[in-house]
Amino acid sequence: MIAPLFSPAYLHDPHPTLRALREQGPVHRSALPTGLPVWVVVDHACARAVLGDERVAKDFRRLGEIMSGKLVEAGRDPRLSALFRDNLLVMDPPDHTRLRRLLARDFTARRVERLRPGVEALTAELLDALPTTTEVDLVERFALPLPMTVICELLGVPEDARPSMRRWSQELMGESGQADALRASEEMPAYLRELIADRRARPGDDLLSALTRAADDGDRLTEAELPGTCLVLVVAGHETTAGLISSSADLLLREDPVRRLLVQRPDLTRRAVDELLRLTSPVAMTTARFTTEDVEVGGTVIPANEIVLVSLPSGNRDAARFPDPDGFRLDRADGGNLAFGHGIHFCVGAPLARLEAEVALRGLLDRFPDFRRCGSPDDLVRRRSQTVTGWRSLPVVLNP
Repeated sequence: MIAPLFSPAYLHDPHPTLRALREQGPVHRSALPTGLPVWVVVDHACARAVLGDERVAKDFRRLGEIMSGKLVEAGRDPRLSALFRDNLLVMDPPDHTRLRRLLARDFTARRVERLRPGVEALTAELLDALPTTTEVDLVERFALPLPMTVICELLGVPEDARPSMRRWSQELMGESGQADALRASEEMPAYLRELIADRRARPGDDLLSALTRAADDGDRLTEAELPGTCLVLVVAGHETTAGLISSSADLLLREDPVRRLLVQRPDLTRRAVDELLRLTSPVAMTTARFTTEDVEVGGTVIPANEIVLVSLPSGNRDAARFPDPDGFRLDRADGGNLAFGHGIHFCVGAPLARLEAEVALRGLLDRFPDFRRCGSPDDLVRRRSQTVTGWRSLPVVLNP
């Protein structure tokens, strides 16, 4: 049976479908909108097992061959976007180990915490610019520009290039269809190569300049890995956080007692972000992996050379791991949240995403504790991406 994923009903609210799939079993066959046949893991225990299994690999060279071959078999366009080559998301050790070591030093919790004053200032600036008594889209005016500005400032992307970065990023996430994604996968790396050349000639005090000269025991990023790494930092560095902020704001509108508690208890914001991560799961599906041999997952044997995805939202609402899985509870024991993945591919930017979400929600609640939505929550439209979650818009009145 082919699991009914990626339908309009699923994209609007995936949880009824995922709940039904978990009841049927931990692993299901499905197909992406591109026509690519995949296996999808939906329960928490199997998700952790797969994410830590070396037999379920990510090497982009072999992954690209398998994916292109399966697309040809399905009669679809076999070309793949830049997200499937030369970056941390689609590498196995030792290449993955080398890139992560070179990159992770800039995203330690201690280094990220130094960014807090700047993120707080940007949050205040964005909130200051919002109309307070008329309708405003919280996604377009706040949830998106905050993380986009932060990652572009970190990398040193000029302001006049940021609208293009935003458009390319949306297209790579599947918002406009495969043709636009493929075009963006050529245009964005081409621009990044130009920017890298400029930084080599005129280095600055930014992450991109640091990456061009980063070295550890003789290891460096290759000429192909530099734009690939920057592309992933831009795309993953703001798309998921924007989804987290918008989905969290929507959840607080739906759960007024939770919002009131956080207004009265600012000290609970950091713990609340953990529960919001679990409930909103800004990454809808992990990036693709492939089986290097026959692998048994939850009693199902996935043959070799098959594409495997993991549904993080499904694992995060598995009642076998989280009692009252659909409820917001601040008394949950720490650990087990899959929002940032698991294993060696655990999101390197997790500390930054947590910081941005904490500061954004704290700023919103402090400034506008009584903000209200415009219209019905049933009117909201989710993003059309198979990779990230979040609303396309969230109309609110901040000071009703």
